Amino acid sequence: MQDFLKYISNISPIEDETIKVLLKYFKPLQLKKNDFFVKQGEYAQHIGFLKKGIIRAYFLNQEGKEYTKQFFVDSSIVGAYTSLITKKPNKIAQQALTDCEILVANFNDIEKLYNNFHDLERLGRKIAEFYFLEKEQKEIEMALLDADERYLIFRQQFPMIETIVPQYYIASFLGISPTQLSRIRRKMSTS
Repeated sequence: MQDFLKYISNISPIEDETIKVLLKYFKPLQLKKNDFFVKQGEYAQHIGFLKKGIIRAYFLNQEGKEYTKQFFVDSSIVGAYTSLITKKPNKIAQQALTDCEILVANFNDIEKLYNNFHDLERLGRKIAEFYFLEKEQKEIEMALLDADERYLIFRQQFPMIETIVPQYYIASFLGISPTQLSRIRRKMSTS
């Protein structure tokens, strides 16, 4: 719980009373490697705080090819946000790449608290703003940077993940082929 409270306070401080109420809604959840936090096509209902582990968000195109949209690592918020907000089926699966420890709450329950706890509403807004900025930054990087530069940024954002996550997931996240990623890694290891 301390990691969760620290995470929250770094984004937007909330009152002690709000914390007491909020913590009543979060319950521990264990995901085993390859379990899904949310599947494609499901109606998302939960939001979570990833305490430990790695989760990959991905989607499939018409031909069944996977595209990795995001990696979530220790101390991050997980959930199919678009599905939670629109109340439509989820398009982006979130799957555990390692065993994971998550604190989970029903999103509707948290949303209902916004009316009485404006500091919590502000926290929710700031988290949404953070993810919007992160999404925009990735779009800019994909459009303006070459694969080598995107790989370097990936390594800064997700240190140590390369030894755990399959190379083809990383390549997909970077918008390149696994062969191209191998070349980049080889080139950087010799320079």
